[in-house]
Amino acid sequence: MKEKMKLYFTKYFSNSPKIIFIVVLLIMGVAVGVYSTRKTVVVSIDGKETSIVTFNNTFGKALSSNKIIVGPKDKTTPNLDSRVNDGDKIYIKRAVNVEVAVDGKQLKLLSAEDNITNMFEAENLVVDDFDKVAPARETPLTDGLKVLVTRVKTEIVKESKVLDFTSIQKQDDNMEKGQVKILQEGQQGQEDITTKIVYEDGKVVAKQVVSQIVVKQPVQKITAVGILGAVPNLSRGGNKVLYKKSIRMVATAYSPEEVGGQRTATGTTPKRNKSGYSTIAVDPRVIPLGTRVYVDGYGYAIAEDTGGGINGNKIDVFVNSLSECYSWGVRNVTVYILK
Repeated sequence: MKEKMKLYFTKYFSNSPKIIFIVVLLIMGVAVGVYSTRKTVVVSIDGKETSIVTFNNTFGKALSSNKIIVGPKDKTTPNLDSRVNDGDKIYIKRAVNVEVAVDGKQLKLLSAEDNITNMFEAENLVVDDFDKVAPARETPLTDGLKVLVTRVKTEIVKESKVLDFTSIQKQDDNMEKGQVKILQEGQQGQEDITTKIVYEDGKVVAKQVVSQIVVKQPVQKITAVGILGAVPNLSRGGNKVLYKKSIRMVATAYSPEEVGGQRTATGTTPKRNKSGYSTIAVDPRVIPLGTRVYVDGYGYAIAEDTGGGINGNKIDVFVNSLSECYSWGVRNVTVYILK
């Protein structure tokens, strides 16, 4: 077999310079072709540059053949499927470990994004504009970075509040003391209140009243209260006899013999009317003339007269005779100023 091969090469190569030349050309062509696919590429990893030599057509194969591993979350520019040319440069940004606390969970993420906001988008983590993020959303990612997301929710609450009515009492000088009469019933009002409530992670952190509108004013309750007293053990026509006030006074008496037909200070003729109103003399500073009264032991009377000796809490009751005058004498009485 060896002899046959030797004869074969001797036959064709030793005797043919042209064939030798062709073989040399083929070898040179292969060498030039191989050399032409050789490319030098600059690889920048997180800002640190290195050069590699590759015969591959894409960045991915070039890096792999040089044992440069690109993680699934690492970012490359251009991408790994891009075609490689001699002198090209590829940038690799390594993903870093980031811990995100959100919604009661601790998420451990691997990201090569530029900042927190871009990381949220890449990880499909929905964070609303009102949510709080610490540190700030523009913060660059660094290995071991811890991010806290606080969910912020705002709620508008509308409620109606009952407005209680107030009550007032008015004195009524037409009713006996203790009597009460409702002049106007009270009615409750209504106030509509709008409140903004802010929650952070489900807990209330702030409340603010946005508006308060009274849609119905309360109606005041008005009550009349009697202020008149009732003359004890005395009624007229089945009704109590009411008085404004009572005064303890000293009472004397005078008779027709003493006045001798003279008229009273108010121009009337003095009279004693046991079934009606009789005449009494008063001090007008205490009991104004024309006042209707009731005198204990005497009866109803009108202050129609005055007298020189009637000063202060003293009255002079008119009787029909001098003997009645003596019989009356001087006594202490209660005078009721009638309504």
